[in-house]
Amino acid sequence: MNITPYHSSSAGNLYRVDDLLLEAGVSIHRIKKCLHYRLSEIRACLITHDHGDHATAVKGLLKAGVDCYMSQGTADALGVSGHRLHILEAGKQTRIDEWRVMPFATIHDAAEPLGFLIAKNEEKLLFLTDTHYSPWRFRGLTHVMVEAGYDPGILQNNISAGLIHPAVARRTLHNHMSIDTALGLLRANDLSAVQEVYLLHLSAANSDADQFKGRVQQLTGRETYVAPE
Repeated sequence: MNITPYHSSSAGNLYRVDDLLLEAGVSIHRIKKCLHYRLSEIRACLITHDHGDHATAVKGLLKAGVDCYMSQGTADALGVSGHRLHILEAGKQTRIDEWRVMPFATIHDAAEPLGFLIAKNEEKLLFLTDTHYSPWRFRGLTHVMVEAGYDPGILQNNISAGLIHPAVARRTLHNHMSIDTALGLLRANDLSAVQEVYLLHLSAANSDADQFKGRVQQLTGRETYVAPE
């Protein structure tokens, strides 16, 4: 399973796993550029939720002939339809050629947001972003891509310094996963077969990439990467 993170921030999210795209939160022109204008290599795109930093290029992808998979709530919020649109239901597995995709519900201020358990042959990827936490446990993981959006201490210091409005901070606290929560999720799951961990969607103001990477590597003993903004 070859994972390429292109963009991972509140400004836009875009990742590639072999011939799948995960998220489409940058312009269609930017997606084509990231793919070296070989969009035809992409089998499908999975969308977690309707916010612009995850779904801004969905209409462009559909128009370009890329099958897009998302919940009904996300599709309705985006106002998309057509034969290239495929509706996912939490807890119901879907096949995309050799891929097996199990969507599951997440906790975020969006219309029916999802996370994904994505499997091919003996490899299994957990893709989990933009959620307060996950009540689910996962078996047989070989790759993990998980949100580590903020450090509670850094966030509190920024509130105290007047750098972040309390209302913005409250949204972060209730809709995004902290590094502490991400570490708890990793502890709660069997990581014996995991090869690598990717940390996603770090806040520019409320995170410390080097510290986060070090903490995850120390806990898991696995190679850890911080996805680029």
